[in-house]
Amino acid sequence: MDERTLIARLALALVLGGLLGLERELRGHAAGLRTHLLVSLGSCLFTLVSVTAGQAVDSAEPSFIRADVTRIASQIVVGIGFLGGGAIFRHGTSVHGLTTAANLWLTASVGLAAGFGFFLGASVTVGFALVVLVGLRPVEHWIERFSKRHRIAKDSQREPEAPRSPPQS
Repeated sequence: MDERTLIARLALALVLGGLLGLERELRGHAAGLRTHLLVSLGSCLFTLVSVTAGQAVDSAEPSFIRADVTRIASQIVVGIGFLGGGAIFRHGTSVHGLTTAANLWLTASVGLAAGFGFFLGASVTVGFALVVLVGLRPVEHWIERFSKRHRIAKDSQREPEAPRSPPQS
């Protein structure tokens, strides 16, 4: 792989990971711009190393040696799960950080795609992800308001519970 191709793939991973991270950063999440940039860039570099090593082994003698370039990719998928798991936390009955964890996972896949030279797939994926992250926010708010109104209407239809008397000894 020539140097221009290597730099182009790393640059694309940086830009696309930055777009995903910027959305999280603007929403005030801990895993923001820098985290997403590093995940995308790191995934891309691991992929480039895998591809380059695979090409070197395939061109070496003896010819029965074969490299599996998917091994590093599969380890990126597993490894990013641990990073994403750290972004998820529970507070009482609510869970926070699921979207950020999913976004980190997606960012790793974008870096991987850029590393393999799948530029169109990486770019379209980021475009779709931004539509989901930004464009569906109003729909999410509408659903929350609708659900809340529906719960209030249901609660107002119930008969009030009779007050409980204190236990007698």
